Order: sequence, then structure tokens, then C-alpha cells
Amino acid sequence: MAKWWRAASGGLKTAALNSPPPLIRSPNSSYHTIQAIPRECSGSRVASRDRAQGRIPTVVFTQSLLEKSPSARPPSRKYLLTTERKQIKSILNSVRLPFFCSTTFGLQIRAGSGSSTLLESGKVLPIKIHRDEETGKILNLVLVWADEGSKLKIDVPVFFKGEEVCPGLKKGGYLNALRTSLKFTCPSEHIPSKIEVDVSNLDIGDRIFMHDVEFHPSMELLSKNDAIPICKVMSTKSESVEPAEV
Repeated sequence: MAKWWRAASGGLKTAALNSPPPLIRSPNSSYHTIQAIPRECSGSRVASRDRAQGRIPTVVFTQSLLEKSPSARPPSRKYLLTTERKQIKSILNSVRLPFFCSTTFGLQIRAGSGSSTLLESGKVLPIKIHRDEETGKILNLVLVWADEGSKLKIDVPVFFKGEEVCPGLKKGGYLNALRTSLKFTCPSEHIPSKIEVDVSNLDIGDRIFMHDVEFHPSMELLSKNDAIPICKVMSTKSESVEPAEV
């Protein structure tokens, strides 16, 4: 067994949710536990071999590993793994993008394929899926540990609701979605799969801004300007479209 597994700490932890407004979670996330096995070397040849065997090269680490300042980085818990392509595709079919990267999952790292020996377990958040541009085939998967009590930086998809009764849309206007996601710092146990934005009362010319959005009080919006619009009801397609602001 590789040396770096000897200090591994296990134990799946249960997320807690107490405060309003209610978080919007994927109904299937708690039923999926990603199964993985270690790989102790990397490189294009090894990755190609793994993919040919129906496995996806995967890496998991503590998100603070991405911090620019070395002093701000705790132990990374970075492990090279492979996951089953069949299982990941099944999860994606159930949870669906873009909610996959705002949904936490259990992770079990076993000694080998079919092994009952559990090396480490915990909760993780997918942060990136690399795909082949031509075929769409999943090439690599990047996960970060989502231990209870830890804070993560996350892109949460924006979901617009109430379009069927929106006065501006009933008058022939259309919804110009300026932001498809919002960046937050969020405790791992309070990560929502999406942020719902209600447009049911918007008339033509009305906008919704970042400061209008409701989210859990433990979440911090990562924007220097919360007066940036998220969406606007436009009168016609010929009307000049506002550029999305960053």
C-alpha cells in the first residue's frame, strides 16, 4: 500500500441544514457515492490506458491547494485516482450539468477494483470536468474535499423561475439572462445546487440585480459590485442587448 494512504482519515459526515431560506439541493445527491481506486503515477500513457479500461483519471485535493500564498495552504490531501466512467455517466444523467459541479457526493477510495478494503472516505465537490472537444467523452475529473465545516469557493448555477406568468414576457418581450451562475464562498454543508431567481413580476425593462437575490446567510457572494444586473426583460430581439458583466 502506498505510504501516503497511511495517514488517511476516513468517516463520511452528514451535512446539516438549519437556517432559512431553504437550500435547493439535488434530490439524488445523497444516493450517489463515487467509487475510486488509487493510481500512483500520472502521464498521458497511463491516462490513455485507464480510459481504455473504462476508467476516468481523477484527482481530489483540498481546495486551499489553489491558494496563491503557500502559507495559506493546509495539507492538501491530494490523491491521484481513477473512477468508473459508467458510474460517473450515470450520476451525470441523474443530476445533470451544470448542477453536477454544485452538488456534493460521497467518495470512497478502495484499495483496488472490487476490493472491500476502504482506504479513505469523505464528502467531495466536483469542480471541473474535462471533455474531448469533438466527442464529448469525459477525459478527467477534478474533485475537492468538502469536509463539514470547511468553506469552499463555488460557482452556483442561476435558475430563473416564473417565466410562464411574467408580465413582460406575456407582452412579447424576452428574458435576457446576463448571468448564468454566481460565485460564492460557502460552508460545504450549505452548498445549494442552484440559486432560484423569481422573474414572475417583471415587466418590460425591469431588471433583477445581485443584491436582490436571496441565499443562505452563511453564504458570501464573491462580487465587488452587487448592483450588477443578473437579468433584464427586453422588449424585442432588435433591442440592444446588455453585455454580461464580470
